[in-house]
Amino acid sequence: MHPIRSTFLLTGLFALAASALPTEVLGADAEAGRQKARQCQTCHGLDGIAKIPIAPHIAGENEIYLITQLKAFRSGKRTHEIMSVVAETLSDEDMADLAAWYASIKITATLPE
Repeated sequence: MHPIRSTFLLTGLFALAASALPTEVLGADAEAGRQKARQCQTCHGLDGIAKIPIAPHIAGENEIYLITQLKAFRSGKRTHEIMSVVAETLSDEDMADLAAWYASIKITATLPE
């Protein structure tokens, strides 16, 4: 592909991706999310590290991903006996705040020798 065409393509893709960001992420409140995360701590932990074997770790996860999953549970597109019920009670603002909180947690990984 020609370098100029490639640059235009990448610029267009970046603009498209930026415009796809949910507006609620831009105004999300991580501290409010921390308070709301108390209902999540039994399974996912307030720190985002799962407390039970069947729950995923969500600390440091991408905000867009977390919101997308919560909305999928709320709409019924994705189902789980607990998460579907919990997500039904969450507003878009709640989801954005929770996602901001869990995304703000810094995770590090150590590779084995």
